[in-house]
Amino acid sequence: MSAIAEKISAVRAGIRRRDPDQKEFLQAVDEVFESLTPVFERDPQYLEAFERLVEPERQIVFRVPWVDDKGVQRVNRGFR
Repeated sequence: MSAIAEKISAVRAGIRRRDPDQKEFLQAVDEVFESLTPVFERDPQYLEAFERLVEPERQIVFRVPWVDDKGVQRVNRGFR
């Protein structure tokens, strides 16, 4: 495994640890990594830039209270 492939694996693992419950986001990250791997191999500075892009600059978290069909009150988190 090349040095850049190891770095890509490490970045992917870090993202998976940070956001394990964000399945759609992880799928999108994997697809972009697959597409951009040749670019990262040619010029590793783009991998460093991509690492910064997958970390949101700002995230709004809010609660979403609701009542289910059985009358039990629930609270979920919403993200924007």
